[in-house]
Amino acid sequence: MYNVGDKVVYPMHGAGIIEAIEEREVLGEKRQYYIMAMPIGDMRVMIPLDAVEEIGLRQVIAKEEAGDVMEVLKGQKTKMSSNWNRRYRANMEKIKSGDVYLVAEVVRNLTIRDHEKGLSAGERKMLDIARQILISELVLVTGATETEIEELISSYLA
Repeated sequence: MYNVGDKVVYPMHGAGIIEAIEEREVLGEKRQYYIMAMPIGDMRVMIPLDAVEEIGLRQVIAKEEAGDVMEVLKGQKTKMSSNWNRRYRANMEKIKSGDVYLVAEVVRNLTIRDHEKGLSAGERKMLDIARQILISELVLVTGATETEIEELISSYLA
């Protein structure tokens, strides 16, 4: 159970802060929801309390781990399938996992591939989503601005 003020990650959406726990009626069904504010895009997300496990909601990483995540960006590209469909599915699974290290790996691998061969529209969109998820968590963990984190990520990937 999370509390108001907790910083959490919602896989495929990114990190945010729980700003309320409310009972809402959706489609005729009353349920308890976390109301999560996303720092990037000024968005609010409702997360049913009874689906937290299934969704994979987790606390953000510790501040000390931010450097480890950034080191993943400096690493070597991991072997990826040459088949676009397999590569896309493998990367999507990593993003859906909610694991920030795997998301950083996707950002690194797709950025390297973009420099080497270019990306399809689908993979470019996936890279943008993965970057936003990574940035949102690092912004909450470090207290830096979105722009500062974007620049830091770019410098690690250069």
